Amino acid sequence: MNRQIWLGFILLISVFGSWPLQANDEPVRQLRAFLTSSRSLSADFKQVLLNEQGLPAKTSYGVFYLQRPGKFRWDYQKPFSQQIVADKGKVWFYDKDLDQVTVKKLDQSLGSTPALLLSGEVSLEDNFIIEGQGKDGDMQWIKLSPKSEETTFKYILIGLTKGSLGGMELSDNFGQLTRIYFSNVLINPPLKQTLFQFEVPKGADVFEE
Repeated sequence: MNRQIWLGFILLISVFGSWPLQANDEPVRQLRAFLTSSRSLSADFKQVLLNEQGLPAKTSYGVFYLQRPGKFRWDYQKPFSQQIVADKGKVWFYDKDLDQVTVKKLDQSLGSTPALLLSGEVSLEDNFIIEGQGKDGDMQWIKLSPKSEETTFKYILIGLTKGSLGGMELSDNFGQLTRIYFSNVLINPPLKQTLFQFEVPKGADVFEE
């Protein structure tokens, strides 16, 4: 399971829980408007891992659910079945093929900065440089670059289409680049809390860190 993806996704949740944004350019104003109006989300996703030549090396499909503060469910459906569920300060990783569950605490998994962001104890601008990146077609991009050198990623891009979440791009310190495209996005849908209550499948091996 790609650690970079769930790290970036939790950072996205951190964005949902951290404000105000003080930058004044239009892309950041759009991001602010999106964040302040969104308390929950659901969407389909397509995730593409790019190789060193910038060509697609692996593509996955699935659906995710997000609720502020600090809850999400990330279901990979194709080509393999996997789940990542976060709630109450913990993250559960379930690999159906391996019949294995790994449980981590958010602060242990992510390091201090993302954990603080997730808790809402610090502002986004205290930890990231926020820059508008212009448009690519009808998608407006905003770049978040960490100010700390102790992170495992270089940047995260958030793409907005017509004021709604359209995509993400994540680059880590090992040269790996991942792009995520969102579709069928619903803003503030009523979500059942059972979505974020992970139950260990019968017979699965559990490893807690």
